[in-house]
Amino acid sequence: MTEREHYEAIVVGCGPGGAAAAARLADAGVETLVLERGVDAGSKNVSGGLLYAEESSPYTIDDLFPGFREAATERPITEYHIHNVSGTRVKSFDITRLHDHDTEWSDAVLRRRMDGWLATQVHERTRETGGGLLTEVRVSGLLREGGEIIGVETEELDPIEADVVIAADGVNSRLARDAGLMNWDEPEQWFQGVKAVVDCPDVNDRFGIDEGEGAAHLVSGDLFEDVRGGGFLYTNEDTLSIGTVFHLDSLVAEGAEPHQLLDAMLTHPLLADWLGDDYREREYAAKLVPDSKKVAHPSPHQGRLMLVGDAAGQMQAQGPIIKGMNHAVTAGALAAEAFVEAQGRRDPDSAGERYESKLRETGTMAKLRPSRYQLAGTVGEQGTIAGVTDALVSSAVGRLGIRLLGDRLGRLYGSPFLAGMIPDTKTPYVTLPTVIAEELGDPVDGESRIEVPSLADRIGELTYDTDVGNPHIELLDNSWGASGAAVSACPVSARGFGGGCYREEEVKVNGSTERVVSLDTQPCVECGTCAVVADTEWDHPRGGKGVEFTQG
Repeated sequence: MTEREHYEAIVVGCGPGGAAAAARLADAGVETLVLERGVDAGSKNVSGGLLYAEESSPYTIDDLFPGFREAATERPITEYHIHNVSGTRVKSFDITRLHDHDTEWSDAVLRRRMDGWLATQVHERTRETGGGLLTEVRVSGLLREGGEIIGVETEELDPIEADVVIAADGVNSRLARDAGLMNWDEPEQWFQGVKAVVDCPDVNDRFGIDEGEGAAHLVSGDLFEDVRGGGFLYTNEDTLSIGTVFHLDSLVAEGAEPHQLLDAMLTHPLLADWLGDDYREREYAAKLVPDSKKVAHPSPHQGRLMLVGDAAGQMQAQGPIIKGMNHAVTAGALAAEAFVEAQGRRDPDSAGERYESKLRETGTMAKLRPSRYQLAGTVGEQGTIAGVTDALVSSAVGRLGIRLLGDRLGRLYGSPFLAGMIPDTKTPYVTLPTVIAEELGDPVDGESRIEVPSLADRIGELTYDTDVGNPHIELLDNSWGASGAAVSACPVSARGFGGGCYREEEVKVNGSTERVVSLDTQPCVECGTCAVVADTEWDHPRGGKGVEFTQG
């Protein structure tokens, strides 16, 4: 029998979920090895991003990492607004009440800084139990023996055995797919987020806030055409995180291009005073986001494997509130707790079942897959009903109702109960905000004075270590019908743009002209969009290769 290195626990990925799992394991004396594919933790991670600490959660990240907020976050978010837009007319509501519901605190974060700090803490704590953190290691799959999971395989190291494997390797989880616990088939199960980190040296003055305060602004309405989703702006210490999040199936159906939707928000007069004249982007980035209402796995385990965070579909999008990192922290800590308990009872094979029970008993799964949505979505997302609802909102009767409600609509937006049952239709994302702005809004006086970078410039400013000769995506079917959607949906591609990943071409076949798609993985930001909307074989680049985000 081959002698292999063995650890009690292997954690794959050192984002907040992996860090929480590793810290909890190490504190219990478990020998823990953490494997991270980036050159540093955070170099592959992107988030909007607000990190919440919920009052009802059994774990928050500052419970596990003392001093976290002072060392690793940007600003506490103390006010939260939503803006309904129709042309240049805007009606805004303060929905801080919704933001504050079940919230102990909420901070804006940038992932490279945050994850880097967490990684230092994790490495110190895991070393004390005989483990540690290794970067630039791509875990390529599960190690099996006799059909049972016994560890992991990597590109850079020999196979490693473990009593438990906790996969915190993100939305594009190789281990979740290897175990058959995730697939890429349904665009309606995913959101796509695109983000720019923008210089803003005088945040306090521009947003009318003090030190120790921060603001969040959400935008929805007709500035994004008919694509279901919206935009966000979060204040960091001396930058802004500005981005858009859309249902992937809606992006594909409308043929919308993500970078253009981001530009529509950036150049809207609502943002003119906040962005000023001297506009400079530090970084452009993108990622897929799982819709937990549809894909949060109710049994995120198999054998010795447990999934946490995005790898388990644990991202909550309920109306205007988006929570993911906090649920990853909770899940990571619960998975570690389950293993420690199972190990203590000399029954390590029961860890997965214990983890599943803890997700349910702590109320975590109920947050991720709320029963209110299951009922409302089943009814409201039926094509006929959705169409009738949309028509009613736009009708004279609907408009009268909106005028009569007036500012009381802000209370509805601020209701946690209603936020948990909003259906994924055009009505709440496009039609209703547009009508609210038309009936109740005022013209915005500002005028955008910024010039946004071209897509080519945005790609050119990113840092890449290209793995020459080892493309991490293979295009299996290059026909337009099978893979053409990637030309517009990929955040670093566009129709008529020759510098992105996916490009439209015309070829002569048997005397006729056919549209086909070509692929160049060099500009890839590793979001995974094409794995859903095109016929590809998708994997992460090898350890340390590919894009390196400096902001996240």
